[in-house]
Amino acid sequence: MAETPTYNGNVCVLIPTYNNATTLGDVLRDVLACTPHVIVVNDGATDHTAEVLEQFPEVSVLAYRPNRGKGIALRRGFRFALEQGYDYAITMDADGQHYASDLAVFFEKAGQEETAIYIGARNLQQENMPGKNTFANKFSNFWFYVETGLKGPDTQSGYRLYPLHAMRNMRFACTKYEFEIEVLVKSAWKGVKIDWVPVQVYYPPAEERVSHFRPFRDFSRISVLNTVLVTIAFAYIHPRNFIRFLFSKGGFRQLMRTYLFNPEETTRRKALSIGFGVFMGIVPIWGFQMLTAVVLAAFFRLNKALVLIASNISMPPLIPLIVYLSFLMGRLYVSEDATWVIFSKDLSIESMKQNIFQYITGSLTLAVLAGTLAGLATYVLLAIFRKKRMAA
Repeated sequence: MAETPTYNGNVCVLIPTYNNATTLGDVLRDVLACTPHVIVVNDGATDHTAEVLEQFPEVSVLAYRPNRGKGIALRRGFRFALEQGYDYAITMDADGQHYASDLAVFFEKAGQEETAIYIGARNLQQENMPGKNTFANKFSNFWFYVETGLKGPDTQSGYRLYPLHAMRNMRFACTKYEFEIEVLVKSAWKGVKIDWVPVQVYYPPAEERVSHFRPFRDFSRISVLNTVLVTIAFAYIHPRNFIRFLFSKGGFRQLMRTYLFNPEETTRRKALSIGFGVFMGIVPIWGFQMLTAVVLAAFFRLNKALVLIASNISMPPLIPLIVYLSFLMGRLYVSEDATWVIFSKDLSIESMKQNIFQYITGSLTLAVLAGTLAGLATYVLLAIFRKKRMAA
């Protein structure tokens, strides 16, 4: 029997459905035993879903044709819920895998937090859990961490509590399953809290399971989305967050204490990490500097946090200076200096080619010199600090 919810407020249960007529009725009966605030989005179903919904006149129904995908169903459902006066929406799948008894946990959280997304974390080791689901979830969790810096146990669960007003002005592009990744990442970027609560889940035997997930197409779409999100994260989001943290009250001191003066790590490793981070922040692979730096830092077993921090040398205020110094360094490799041509209105193809060659060679030279100097300076300063601390 469903547990009585502890919070009713302006919360609705939003159920997108597409050809789940065999399970939808039982799902609705369980949910209605907990709350009368239920919205079903009929995403162009071609089975007898409409007949099932006619048995539940108390349920609000948003229906359209043709089928547009889960992302569109959720986005239209959110908009419809706002128009009905709801502040929060709890999304559930229509295939019967979610238990209505867990609604009480989400209702309670809606009363505690105004702007937070709560995700129902499933037990991914239980009986009948498809192996591909476990792999896909680990894959999704990893990229979510790369894109947001947040770690979570289950980023693919569709059992969620959404704060509708917090997402009202966000723009989304995805229309299928990948929308549930996009909404989490973009919400985290906007400062919306992302958290998890444990929930039960039922997976029927494989022969009884109904799924509209298309492995090749949907994994391809998810891969493209993650590529775009990672690029945005390392080109803009992570540098922005770093600058905000650095100039926040006590941020710089905390940064130094946590990473640079950590006694559990050798001075040599810290210096190499700082030097390599500065090198990667200058090399001319704009947009991919931080991502490449983190990957290589893991390969070379450096301190990834220090590498990432140091690579922020290419933050927007310093970019013009880095580009200019790169051109100055590039004078060593060209017969005719093109440093000032970049400010000229009379650019030709030949001058552009010379500009690119001078810039790339100069940028690599500057990266090596700056990285080496940064590493040496870090080593010397940390050695002096360590001696003073031991003497004290």
